[in-house]
Amino acid sequence: MAYLKQQRPEKVTVPSLRASKERGERLVCLTAYDYPTARIIDEAGIDIILVGDSLGNVVLGYDNTIPVTLDEMVNATRTVRRGVARALLVADMPYGSYHTGADVAVGNALRLIKEAGAEAVKLEGGARRAPLIKRLVDEEIPVVGHIGLTPQSVHKLGGFRLQGKTTQAARTLLDDARALEDAGACAIVLEVVPREIAQLVTERASVPTIGIGAGAGCDAQVLVIHDLLGLMFDKSFRHVRQYANLRESVTDAISRFAEDVRAGVFPSEAESYKLPDAAATEMATELDVELPTTPALTEKGDKG
Repeated sequence: MAYLKQQRPEKVTVPSLRASKERGERLVCLTAYDYPTARIIDEAGIDIILVGDSLGNVVLGYDNTIPVTLDEMVNATRTVRRGVARALLVADMPYGSYHTGADVAVGNALRLIKEAGAEAVKLEGGARRAPLIKRLVDEEIPVVGHIGLTPQSVHKLGGFRLQGKTTQAARTLLDDARALEDAGACAIVLEVVPREIAQLVTERASVPTIGIGAGAGCDAQVLVIHDLLGLMFDKSFRHVRQYANLRESVTDAISRFAEDVRAGVFPSEAESYKLPDAAATEMATELDVELPTTPALTEKGDKG
């Protein structure tokens, strides 16, 4: 933890993203949806924290990101904001929040910035989003673009599949990236695209690329924190590297707690509060009762 903070102790800002790319520095991004996780990630030295609409999949129990509402994103971002001091905080604009006109989109983006404390917003789509991104940037709202596999378009795409597999599709990705950069995007997420195409986009763009399933050539890498920690119920995508199995660890801890409760060994005397002797004597005399004594502790229950 500490060594990461010592390497880059300064606050990460929108301008510093481009500066990091120019210096050839690799950036690290993770998702967060609550205060304790955000604080741990921030203190570990992660550069960008994304409050993703993946909130729907990993926290709210939806099948995909489409049902996530703007209110849910505002609440999650506001919660994460309290745990972040150094990282750049980016919030996803959920499905439907930027699809019905630029004025509506600006108003919704302002909620994420003003009410929730995000420092940039992210929205999905290629060249067709360029006019909207320009409008948002003109309103002093930093924007991260997102091309390749765009989860909000899951129905149109027919599922979560590799994008940019043909020459024409690859050209479209390159054109989309250029259009987003020209519109003022401060970074571009590349999701589930061939590594060769991601490398080309990265080399041609002056703003950082953030890869997820896009190979090692991107300027930054992002993972969903639940995938990284092994807190998922479904099979992970091939681009996910699991660094821990917290689901197994948490299940074990809960099972041991339940076992101790059912066996009567939790809480122990050391985990309970004793009535002061003077109060116990006074109460016993006043009520004419014999106060219960602490039951003998088993070896397993005595943790004091």
